[in-house]
Amino acid sequence: MGDKPAQEDFWLFGYGSLIWKPPPHFDQRLPGYIEGYVRRFWQDHRGTPEAPGRVATLIDRAHWETLDDHHASARETVWGAAYHIPASHAAEVRDYLDIREINGYSIQYTPFHPAASISDAPAKPIDCLVYIGPPENPQFLGPQDPQKLAEHIVVSRGPSGENKEYLYMLETALVELSPESEDHHISDLARRCREVEAKSKETAHKEAKAAENEAQIDGHPLHKVGSTEEQEEVEK
Repeated sequence: MGDKPAQEDFWLFGYGSLIWKPPPHFDQRLPGYIEGYVRRFWQDHRGTPEAPGRVATLIDRAHWETLDDHHASARETVWGAAYHIPASHAAEVRDYLDIREINGYSIQYTPFHPAASISDAPAKPIDCLVYIGPPENPQFLGPQDPQKLAEHIVVSRGPSGENKEYLYMLETALVELSPESEDHHISDLARRCREVEAKSKETAHKEAKAAENEAQIDGHPLHKVGSTEEQEEVEK
């Protein structure tokens, strides 16, 4: 907790879009994990006022265990990427992050453990700055039904793009970090979103086909019977 002078270098932990869309001016990037938190898509941040989107936030694990989460299990670690920001760009990057993460997020600090596969990783955990949307922030939504959440994500879109793309890119980014970095909450939501999309496309295709068939029937020269001869022809 607390804050540090903006002119000092610092490490930043990214667990959402920062994994694939890093901050400017970093000179080191390390995959790894933090402990004591659970990642959930329970923050209202991406989209429009009419269709607010959902993004990831971190929840203190002790608090999460008191909640009625449909995804009742979570790994002990939250994987992501840590970025080292040199002192010469610290103030600029902090300003950039404050704008990017302003919607309900606050700054905290937590120990970051680099992946064991990194040969020259520091021997001790790194104290990392992290932006978290705590439960008391107005954009925090709390436990969400996974299916309803997926259906909402699929249709939400805002200035930053389609909400589903944020989810899909996070899923891919996590898979690329480490064999240990899978997050069931993220992968399950992504699977549900793809199923919703596929079903929506199938429904749209059937409706289009039905409309096409109806148009062909309406346009048939013998559809509207206007004489006995045409009636006989139709009945054949």
